[in-house]
Amino acid sequence: MDKALIALAAALAIGLPALATAWAQSKIGAAGAGALAEKPELSGTIIILVAIPETMVILGFVVATMILFTVK
Repeated sequence: MDKALIALAAALAIGLPALATAWAQSKIGAAGAGALAEKPELSGTIIILVAIPETMVILGFVVATMILFTVK
């Protein structure tokens, strides 16, 4: 039972940030496409703004790894 709860905690630690990142990137991507249609010189800024939410998934992966390998 303990291993199942640890696995569930690790899955939630990476799954929830992944869903939040997908939602954020969809909103940022739609707004970025509109902004690029009007001002093509903003392409570098839009790429950075789309990449920023990915840090949530990376941090979720780090937390999931910590849960799996440090909890006994």
